Amino acid sequence: MTDTISSRIDTAALAEVFATPEWLVEHLADADMRVIEVDVSRLAYNQGHIPGAILWNAYTDLRHADYSLLNQREFADLLSRSGLTPNVTIVFYGYGASLGFWLMQAYGHKRVLMLNDTRQSWCEAGRPWTTDVPTPMPSTYALPQAEPAQLMSLDAMQSILGSGDPVILDVRSEAEFTGERFWPSGATEGAGRPGHVPGAVHLHIDLLHEADGTLKSEEVMRQLFRDRGVVPERGVVTYCTIGNRASEVAWILKYLLDYPNVRVYYGSWAEWGTRTDTPIV
Repeated sequence: MTDTISSRIDTAALAEVFATPEWLVEHLADADMRVIEVDVSRLAYNQGHIPGAILWNAYTDLRHADYSLLNQREFADLLSRSGLTPNVTIVFYGYGASLGFWLMQAYGHKRVLMLNDTRQSWCEAGRPWTTDVPTPMPSTYALPQAEPAQLMSLDAMQSILGSGDPVILDVRSEAEFTGERFWPSGATEGAGRPGHVPGAVHLHIDLLHEADGTLKSEEVMRQLFRDRGVVPERGVVTYCTIGNRASEVAWILKYLLDYPNVRVYYGSWAEWGTRTDTPIV
């Protein structure tokens, strides 16, 4: 798994969701620019990051201790602590870039992009890099009252079991899907019950990538989804372990393949598999 989505596909849709490294270098100092690195620990960030970038920890900042989604007030508090306002451009990068992107899109932020580059290649290219940690000026970010349609809660996920629509798409590895391991790394500390959601179809996210980490052609990806019954005529809800891989696949379906009804079960297996009241296959 790379630390961002990387694509050679040249479409108008990508221009609306990707920031090229050259563009970001040119606009880093803009007053209305905010850069956010999303990862599962501070280790990489502390070793160096894009100047001005703040860190969102996918575990401690973006979910509760039981892995459930932050409520709207809590998420608004995070945005305000991060110095964000509805009119700024936000660029995400890092391991969890697609997760940050999907969350902000789901909550209706108007200008949100992902960096079309990895941390490593950005740094190796000699682009701006620092260990200085910025202190954001707190702001006020008011979120809409309506629940975000692009996210699915645990209760909603349970309510669709057995319905067949939307299609439940598990994008984890074969070992995770079949219950050989709970966490992708195989770690056992804090692990819950392994397995998958009843009725879920499986498509390992790695099948969507070439050997160099870039996305495969639209035609190849579309056929991979079709082979599993994931077609535009049906709704789709994706899940993985903490929502990052699920967000990347949802991004591909929505922005590259024009699927009209795509959601992410944000709690994903970290939430589902650590509870005692959820059915597991």
